[in-house]
Amino acid sequence: MIKINKKIEYAMIALKYIATQEEGKLTSAREICDRFHTPFDTTAKVLQVMNNKGLLSSTKGIKGGYTLTRPLSQITFTELGRMIEGKESFGKFCENSKGVCDLYGICNIVTPIEVLNNKVNSFLSELTLEELLMAEHA
Repeated sequence: MIKINKKIEYAMIALKYIATQEEGKLTSAREICDRFHTPFDTTAKVLQVMNNKGLLSSTKGIKGGYTLTRPLSQITFTELGRMIEGKESFGKFCENSKGVCDLYGICNIVTPIEVLNNKVNSFLSELTLEELLMAEHA
């Protein structure tokens, strides 16, 4: 039901991979791309955003790469989404890049959608990346 864009998907792939590495080991964008077949440019940009926002720390150079600055248990899905999307409107329903839906004024499910939106946003704002990414499949 929830649609996750590719940038957030690549961020989650990278974060899970980095979190499973030995402590202190640097992970490069190229390593992530080669391992998971993600596009280099987009993956590198997502890593740079997370680095600029303080979620990752980078070391430059041939042997450079990224490490986590805080554990996944301290990062929520909503925080990651806002970080990658670069806007506070992450997770809003009835809106797109052009504004509010054309049917908003006459729609008979605006209230139920707002209730759903509030419940989903509340859940995602408490869901840590550790809970999401490190949970084993049942």
